[in-house]
This record gives sequence, structure tokens and C-alpha cells, in this order.
Amino acid sequence: MQLVTLSLSQLFAPMLGVFAAMYLLAPTFAVARLWARVAIFAAVWLVVARYLEWRIFTTVLPASGTWYQVGWIWFCLFVELLTFTDQFILYLTFLRRTDRRSEADQHERRLRGLPDDELPSVDVFIPTYDEPFEVLEKTITGALCLDYPNFQVWVLDDGRRPWLKELCERKGAGYLTRSDNLNAKAGNINHALTMTDGEFFAIFDADFVPQRNFLMRTMGFFADPKIGIVQIPHAFYNEDPMQANLGLHSGLPDEQRFFFDSIMPARDGWDGAFCCGSNSVTRRAALRAVGDSLPTQSITEDILLTLVLLRHGYVTRYLCEPLAIGLAPESLGAFFVQRQRWARGAIQTLYLAAGPLGPGLSLMHRLLFFPTHWLSLGLRALMVVVVPIVFMWTGLAPVVDVTPESVFYYLFPAILALNGGISWFAPHAHFPLAAQVSATIQSFKILPTVLGTLVKPKGHAFRVTPKGAAARCASYAAEIFWPSAALMGLTVVGLVLNTIPEWRIIDHPAALPMVAFWSVVNIVVLFFVCMTSLQARMGRSEERFDVDESVLIQTETGELLSGRMRNISLSGAGVLLHSSIDCPRSKEPLRVHIMQVGWIDAMIAQQRGQLAGVQFKLPQSLERDLLIRKLFTVARLKEKSVVAWSVNRTMLKSIWSMTAPLPQVETSGATPAAPWPAERLPAESLVIRPQPRIGDLEHLAGIRSLHPTSFTRTWLSRGGGSVPQVID
Repeated sequence: MQLVTLSLSQLFAPMLGVFAAMYLLAPTFAVARLWARVAIFAAVWLVVARYLEWRIFTTVLPASGTWYQVGWIWFCLFVELLTFTDQFILYLTFLRRTDRRSEADQHERRLRGLPDDELPSVDVFIPTYDEPFEVLEKTITGALCLDYPNFQVWVLDDGRRPWLKELCERKGAGYLTRSDNLNAKAGNINHALTMTDGEFFAIFDADFVPQRNFLMRTMGFFADPKIGIVQIPHAFYNEDPMQANLGLHSGLPDEQRFFFDSIMPARDGWDGAFCCGSNSVTRRAALRAVGDSLPTQSITEDILLTLVLLRHGYVTRYLCEPLAIGLAPESLGAFFVQRQRWARGAIQTLYLAAGPLGPGLSLMHRLLFFPTHWLSLGLRALMVVVVPIVFMWTGLAPVVDVTPESVFYYLFPAILALNGGISWFAPHAHFPLAAQVSATIQSFKILPTVLGTLVKPKGHAFRVTPKGAAARCASYAAEIFWPSAALMGLTVVGLVLNTIPEWRIIDHPAALPMVAFWSVVNIVVLFFVCMTSLQARMGRSEERFDVDESVLIQTETGELLSGRMRNISLSGAGVLLHSSIDCPRSKEPLRVHIMQVGWIDAMIAQQRGQLAGVQFKLPQSLERDLLIRKLFTVARLKEKSVVAWSVNRTMLKSIWSMTAPLPQVETSGATPAAPWPAERLPAESLVIRPQPRIGDLEHLAGIRSLHPTSFTRTWLSRGGGSVPQVID
């Protein structure tokens, strides 16, 4: 039957049917239902099978011509089949899914009911190499705030920095270093394992701050003796490069949400979740069973450790709950350093007996850990851009016997089915255009890394992801911008040339509308790639978080002003003063009272009407540590719904629920007034009750007691304890 003879209704029937099934009917079924997942899986792959039958037998097998014409057609098919293989594995993974937050609730209740001395000991490792002070300060302080009676924080310094050793001594954290940097992060942790004796060890990268209830939410899973590792997602309090450079934070999930909120819970259903290097807890006894050290044959020791433990009967359990927050890569340069390391390490596992091709794994586990994604992602994205350019400039077609009608009848239904299925399995986490932009960006740098590692799997150095100011030094990623701009230019010029009959290169006029549509989509994608490669200006050195709480300001003359704090960071806050209050002068010294922190020296940095920008003068002190605790370590309230994709700033909006009161304001010789002044109150008529120190808040916050000293503090366990020693 010739497709050109089809009526309009017949032509659009498959596409409309898939659209109705995937986008209208499917959302009415709960993703938790097994039969619904199986039905979606079957529906999607029946549509894809229909497309592949047409693709192979109609557009490839009849191909004839020169060797390079036929070879190009078969190569395009190979890339497409590789992509479908990767998609098929993903859909298989989605057939199962877990949500272990209710289990965590039960375990937490059980652990909190036990005496402190019955809880197992935990060593908290913070491996570091060259991260700056502003990054490490938050992580160390946050780790010391953990709500658990039997743990010890150890900073593992491969940079051997005296100032970090002094910082650890001042805060009461343990400090470990070694004479060399053999085997990078894995070697650093292995050295620490020889110097410590906790029954479990938690790992936090230098830029991840644990929430206070991290251990209470994770340790209970180890009641099951087959659990070797408990992994928590990576969540971020800053914008990733795509969000920041495109200004789409509020409308676009960060780049890792799809993986951590959708793929990892599905992998957990197959017992195929894996350790992600940070935000994990490992059973020391399980590690002893496999040699008492992390594997060092791959630069992604976390995935390899998971595979080694899996072969010995130990499972990595995944709890999809943001119990630690950290820094997403702050520039494309930092992003590529991170992703190239991940890609290279994943490819290296193919050459190892402990990898996915080695003995002792089930078929599903081999599929889950086989790194097809790293190859197919870059190849597919690059081919999507290059194929129409090659066609428009050389006339070299990727297919034969294709008509616009066949595209509507076969190709579009398959695209709708695949994207609709993923949107159903991963609601609010998958955006096709954003995914294509991200894949195209990565193809420029990740694909060469993958191909190079396939040829030479060994001999690659471990590169630490830059953080802080070092990550934001470049103004733009030239190696991304100029190739993208060139490809966009070739697409535009090729499209224009082929619209002029005298200059047309494409021999098939009927193919021109399809190529034009394809090219316009590519131009949009490449435009966003170029925009993403331009580094957005970082207006502040510290991330600010939205908040709405009362605040007191004491002026240099002793007057007290009241207002509402709208945002806050470690370096300052935005304060909306009450309408009848005159704003203090710019640069005027002030003292600001912040709940759960106390009084902070500050000044007005800028003002606009009643909105004042307050700049803190906050040196190393107890108050600074309290502010870090307030901003970064208060566990958010648990939600009944699946963890939302927007976990950057919105994740922190609920941390302002601690019950420590503001200083109470009383009028002298009168009955107590309202706990907050409505406008301006004369200082001489007030008695300010000092806010309780953090050690007095233990009954409110359930945290370890703090014994403040001058600009320092020592963290003590509930039953007392000693400061850890410093070991060189």
C-alpha cells in the first residue's frame, strides 16, 4: 500500500492514538501500579517495533549506491539502534520502583528509642584535596551538627594544608593526612580506614553538607544484614550551569534530578542502585569481606565498590530523600571535569573482572551497569545535528524511500511514545528539549573521552571537580560556543541554499520540508547550547535563600528597629523594614538579631525604599557556626508525595521551623508586651533577654551539645566525650 494514497485521517491516526494514550490516558494511572507500568512498557515498545520494522526494511535494506553512501546509511542505523538499546534498558529499569521513606520513618523511630550506647559507631569521612575554605567550612560544621550520639568526623586532607588542620582543631573535628596521593580519593579513604575503627563509615564530598538527621534516617536500614551501602540523592542549593546561564532556575529541574528522583528508585527495585561517591553510609564488615578497602582499579571507585559488594551478596539500598545538600558544578568547565571522570570510570569497568562483564552477576545487573548511556548519549546528540547538515551540503542521505507521509505515519508516533512513556515514569523530571540541549553540550567533550577510554582504558589521572572561585573564573566555554555556533551557521546557510532552486543540493524536493523542520529544531537546540556556554555573572559569593521571618536591628545609637527578613546568606540578608521606620544610613554600623543565631554585627550595604541590603561582619565565631547550622543542616519536613524535582532553593524553604524563640521584649515596670515590637521602640524602655546558647537548645533541636569558647567550640556527645586527635 502506498502511503501517499492514505487519507488525512488515516495518516494522522497512529500519531493521534499514541498522543491520546501517552499524554491523556496514561497520566490517570498511578505509576506505583505494576500492571500500569507493564502496560505502558508494552504500548511504547509495540509502537517502537512498528517503527523499527519500517526503518530497517524500507529505509535501509533497499539501499544501493557507492560504498560510502550505503555505509553512511548503515552507520546512521547503528547509532539509532544503540540509542534504542539504551532506551530499552531504561524502560526495563522503570518496571520496578521503590519508595523507602516509610521504612526510614520506622527505622528512625526504632533508633531513637534505643539507648545511645546501643547505636553503632560511625566514622564520618570528608575527603578533600584543594577545595577552598568557604566550601569546606560548611561541610565540616554541618557534619559536626549530626543528630546521632556515636559518630566522629574526620577530614581527610590530601592537600596537606596547615590552615585546614588548624580549622579542624578549632572546631573539634579529626584531621587525617598522608605522605602521598596514591589512588586519589579511593586511596585517601583507604588510608583513613586504617586509622579509624567505626562499625560504619559515611562519606561526604567536601561540598556536601549533611542534614542533621542524616544518620538517623539511614542507619536503620542496616538492620538487614544484606545491606552493604545506603545511598542518598545528591541535591543542590545552587543553580547548575544550564539553570544559571539560561536563567531558568524556577522552570527547569537541575540536570541530575531525572537520575536521582526517577532512575535510582527504579534501580533500587532491582537491587541495582549504586554508591555515588558522596552522601552514603557503608557497613565496615561488608568491606572487610571484600578486602577491607575500596577498589582502586577505576577512577569511579564508588560504582566498582557496589559491583564488588553485589557479587558477595551485599546490596546498595537507595533512600530518595534529600538528606544532604551540596554545590552543583558552578561552570561548564567544572561540569565537564566531573562528567569526564564519571564517563571514563564507567568505561574502565568494562575491562575489569569486577565490572559488568565479569562473572557472578545476573543478566539484569549486567544491563544496569553496562555503560551504554555514555556512548549512545554523545553519538545520538551529535548525529541529530550533523545528519541534516551533511544532507544539505553534500546530498548524502541517511535513509532511502522516505516520504513526508511515512514520517508522520511511523517516526512521529515512535517519538511521541518514547517521550510520553518517560514523562509518565518520571513526571516533572524529564524535559525533551532541555535533555537534547544537555546531551548536545556533553557530546563535544564527553564523546571524545568515551572513545579515548575505549581505546586506552588505563593511565588517566583523577581530576577533582573545581569548586568555589576556581570554578567560576572562565567567562565562557570557547570549546562549546564556537563549534555550536559553526554548526548553527552551517545549518542556517544550508537551509537557505536549498530553498533556492538554482543552488539546491538536495535532489528530492519532497524531503525538503522534513529537513527544514529538523534543521529548525536543531537551530533552536544549538542556540541554547551557545547560550549555556556563556558563563552567567555570579552576583554574590554566597547563595541566598528565600525566607520570611521577623528580625531585630539595633542601630549605632541603641535604637531597635523591626522588620521582616526576605532572604539570607552567610554574607548578608535582605530586610524589609516596617513602613513608618526610617531606614538607617548606608554603611552605618548595626547589630542584627537572627533567630537560632543571635546578634550579628552588620551594616547597610544598599537600600531601596524600605528594603535594605544588610551586609554581615561575621568572622569565625560561634554565631557563624550557628548560621551555617540554620541555613544548611536543618532537615526539611518529610513530604507525602514523591520528592519534588525543584530541590534547589525551594528545598530549603521549610528549614525555618525551629522553635527557638526570639529574645523577648518587655517594657520596664509594665506587664509583658507582645514578643515583637510593632515599630520603633526606645532602647531605654526595653529589657532584652539573651537568646539561649545552642547548648541550651538540645531539648528543642535534638542536637549534640555545643560548648562555646572564644571564636571556637568543641562538639561533645550527649554523654560526654573527647576531642579527636590530629594525625599526620
